[in-house]
Amino acid sequence: MIRPTPAIVAQAAVRPLPRWALLLLCAAYVLAGFFGRDPWRGDDMQAFGFMRAMALGQTDWSAPLLAGQPPETGGLLPLWLGAGAMRLLGHGLPLEIASRIPFIALLALTLFAAWHAVYHLARSPLAQPVAFAFGGEADPHGYARAIADGGLLALIASLGLAQFSHEATSNLTQLASTTLLLYAAAALRRHRALPGVAAAAGLLGLTLSGAPTLAVLLGTGSAVLALTGDGRDGPWRTRLRSAALLLAFTALAAAWATWHGLWRWRIALPGSAQEWLAIPRLLLWFIWPTWLLTLWTLWRWRHLIAARAHHLLLPLWFGGVALAVTCLVAPSDRALLQGLPAFAALAAFALPTLTRSVSAIIDWFTLLFFSVAAITVWVIWLAVQTGIPATPAANVARLAPGFQSHFALLPFAAALAGTIAWCALVRWRTARHRAAIWKSLVLPAGGAALGWVLLMTLWLPLLDYGRSYAPQVALLRQAITEANAGAPPRANDCVAGYGLDQPLVAALIYQGGLDVAAPAQAHRCHWAIVDPDADAQMFEALPPDDWQQVAIVTRPTDRRDQLTVLRRAGR
Repeated sequence: MIRPTPAIVAQAAVRPLPRWALLLLCAAYVLAGFFGRDPWRGDDMQAFGFMRAMALGQTDWSAPLLAGQPPETGGLLPLWLGAGAMRLLGHGLPLEIASRIPFIALLALTLFAAWHAVYHLARSPLAQPVAFAFGGEADPHGYARAIADGGLLALIASLGLAQFSHEATSNLTQLASTTLLLYAAAALRRHRALPGVAAAAGLLGLTLSGAPTLAVLLGTGSAVLALTGDGRDGPWRTRLRSAALLLAFTALAAAWATWHGLWRWRIALPGSAQEWLAIPRLLLWFIWPTWLLTLWTLWRWRHLIAARAHHLLLPLWFGGVALAVTCLVAPSDRALLQGLPAFAALAAFALPTLTRSVSAIIDWFTLLFFSVAAITVWVIWLAVQTGIPATPAANVARLAPGFQSHFALLPFAAALAGTIAWCALVRWRTARHRAAIWKSLVLPAGGAALGWVLLMTLWLPLLDYGRSYAPQVALLRQAITEANAGAPPRANDCVAGYGLDQPLVAALIYQGGLDVAAPAQAHRCHWAIVDPDADAQMFEALPPDDWQQVAIVTRPTDRRDQLTVLRRAGR
């Protein structure tokens, strides 16, 4: 006889993960990385530049411009959230912190929605464990709660979640919207009000965050799966009502995108074998370790995929769309981020099927990996602070010339507390606690949170030095000051930018206090900053009689990143 489900779970195995421990883990993971740093290079700095300009009334909220250029990334929702927070909180908080408050809430919402999405998937009839002949099997509520705990731990353990979920960009608004839609599609069979609101918010959020195509694909696919699901997932009328609601909201999102011209096609297939090979390497580490458990789930539950089991097909659709988009657009890692909640949901259903030996392999590998990583972080931090050991200190000095380390008590205390908590977690896990089905993901999630906390406390000044524009912008100001007979640039000094990307323009305006103009407005500027690699032809075409080169500024942590400073002749 073929079992209807591979999950054999006793009531003792669904003991809940202590809420205080789960909330503490989530709080540490969410808060670390949002404080104590400058906006980082790339989308983080670009978004902050537009948010600041909007909050200060320097540009229109419906069509923002920075140095005369619209944002390169699609979607105004993250800019509205950050600018609105600056308006409300900017008088009492630094602008960087104020702009990140909504995104802290969005990351917390993502974790909250992911837990409830997995919970409702686990309440599906085909997801239930085998009923024992004499009773004692897990009750549906306890089983779903334990699986949801495992799904949340799997999401936190995903290595690719850390950086992009802590940047105030459209990546996080898209992630939160995708997770809300996953929750809505999972819960609509049992509830209508709250999942309906979540579906509308998720689809509209994706559309306003620059991903209307993703909204249409996920919304339409969720509606089809709700309609064609197995009869045990609910009566026909319930499934029809769920599908109709999802299709209606999807149509509204598509109409909104069409009305406001939000459709953007950014298909960019890999052009070489090396680029194609980079995608499997990205999948290998970005979805680690959930991709291993996802494959295990698909193997052990394979006979239920053909039976149209909702708890498998729904996250498979969300994850499959994310994988397809990863191969079709750039940057691929930001596209893959949207699939992490779905992969975590699939990984959670591997937990009731794992053997003791497999769980032991996961535990020991995770223990060794994150313990060695934590020791490495501490040793390098100690070398930076004291110069001992000498070899790591010399390596840091070579890779980050000019970096000055300072001891900070609060980050040190947070890192020490996280390390002590990790030791306590290891001690608990290596004791005889083998019943709970979520136990195999405790160390991966705890280790990922520990690594992120250590990086965002002990290593944050060093990472900020390497990933921020501030050191390079300071050198640019110094070069202009020296060329201007020791007089620093004034706030109204116009600087023409040639070949500069929007993040660098935003940094020059905010951190450099410069008035950056587009090349078309260069006639009113006395200074110019040029990136010869990005715009070599324009650089060579500049009239030598009009401009004189005064300096070449190199980014301290990357000698290949050079900017040329020019002064108008005769000034």
